[in-house]
Amino acid sequence: MWKNLGSVLEGEIVRLEPLARRHEEGLFEAARDERVWRWMHYDAGGSRERFHAWLEDALAASSAGTEAAFATVDAATGELVGSTRYLALRPEHRGLEIGWTWLAPAHWQTGANVEAKLLMLEHAFESLGCLRVEFKTDSRNERSRAALAALPAKFEGIFRKHMLVRGGERRDSAYYSIIDDEWPEVRENLGRRIDAIRKEEAR
Repeated sequence: MWKNLGSVLEGEIVRLEPLARRHEEGLFEAARDERVWRWMHYDAGGSRERFHAWLEDALAASSAGTEAAFATVDAATGELVGSTRYLALRPEHRGLEIGWTWLAPAHWQTGANVEAKLLMLEHAFESLGCLRVEFKTDSRNERSRAALAALPAKFEGIFRKHMLVRGGERRDSAYYSIIDDEWPEVRENLGRRIDAIRKEEAR
């Protein structure tokens, strides 16, 4: 198993902290907008009970070592703005998935997601020694698919009727990946995008 999977990942726009119960109230407030959960497995944002269950599931998976969940924190203000995690861990094959990613809508298009992906990919490839990092999303989620293509991650196809979500809805999943050979190009691209965002904010 990877020993340092759940490290604090520091950026200039966001900081990723290993998810803890102290994050619950702030994350619940960040997750209240129904748009956050439109493409998730289930809707945890409108109910404290459902959100608490989501948090406890994430903490249990992190504790068991099968996933590593993070709270996404605004680096400038300390505000809790979302969450993301490593999952589908395959240390024996040096691969994992990045998923369960969500942000409060006020932080969409701010560079928060771009930098969070940079921090997680950097940790995966450069600290954990991954050969492959994968992503999946609902095939109908055009916003997520565009964001993955912009990394750029390679589209690998559609897994048809891959999951049952939200009480039985059938979901086709679009799969994407980045491999170690592609990481330098991806890192450079993400760096350019973050620099452009900072320059725009400085105007």
